[in-house]
Amino acid sequence: MRKSANTAHKLAPIITFLLLLLLWEAGVRVYQIKPWILPGPLAVANALVKETPLLLTHTAATLLEALSGFFIAIVLALLLGIILNSSQLLHKAIYPLLIISQTIPLIVLAVLFTIWFGWGITPKIIIVVLVCFFPITINLMEGINSVDPDQINLFRSMGASNFTIFRMVKFPSALPAFFSGLRIAATYSIMAAVIGEWLGAQKGLGYFMTLKQKSFAIDEVLAAVIIICLLSFLLVKIVDLAEYFLLPWNRIEEIS
Repeated sequence: MRKSANTAHKLAPIITFLLLLLLWEAGVRVYQIKPWILPGPLAVANALVKETPLLLTHTAATLLEALSGFFIAIVLALLLGIILNSSQLLHKAIYPLLIISQTIPLIVLAVLFTIWFGWGITPKIIIVVLVCFFPITINLMEGINSVDPDQINLFRSMGASNFTIFRMVKFPSALPAFFSGLRIAATYSIMAAVIGEWLGAQKGLGYFMTLKQKSFAIDEVLAAVIIICLLSFLLVKIVDLAEYFLLPWNRIEEIS
C-alpha cells in the first residue's frame, strides 16, 4: 500500500504536466491560434529539435555565466557570514544594506552594468552574483542565529575561540538553512544570466530569445524557455544531491 502511494505521488506531477500539454495543444488547434501568437507544444518540440545545435551553443554561454556567478556568490556569502558573525557592530551596519540592495530593480542594474562593463561576460556574472548572493547570505545568517545558545556556551566554557565556535557549532548547524538558500539561488542564477543577455549580449539564451522574438518565431522562443527551465531544475537537483551527501545527519532526521 505504501509503495503504491509513493508511486502515485511521484506520477501525479508528471500526469498533471502531460494533461496541461494536451489542453494546450487542443486549445491551439480548436481555436486556430496563429503560430506567431501561441504555437502548440508539438511545434515547440519541433523547434527545439530543429534548433538544437544553435541552442546548445547559446546554452553553454548562459550556463557559464550562471555557474560562475553562482559560485562567486557562494564564496562571498561564506566570507560575509564569517565577518558578520565576528562582530555584532558589523552585522548591524551591513545587514540593512543587504536588504536595501534588493530594492534596486534588476533591469536597471543590467542596463548600467552593460554600459559600464561592455557587452561581454562580466556584466552578466555580476548580475548573477547580486541575485544569488542575497538568498544565500540571508539563509546562512538565519541558520547561524538559530543555533542553540547552550551549545555555544558549552564551547566557550571550554575556552574555544569565536572562529572555532563558528567552525564547529554555528556553521554545521546552519548548513540546512544554507542549502535552502543555495536552492533558491540556483533557480535565480539562470534567470539572472538570461536577463543580462536580454539587455545586451553577443551570445546566450537571452540573446537567442531576443533575436527570435523580433522575427516572431515564438516556437523557438518557447524552446529556449524550456531549456532555461530544465537548467534551473537540474541545478536545484544538483544542490539537493550535494546536501544529501554532505549532510547525512539531516538526511537521517528527515527519514525518522
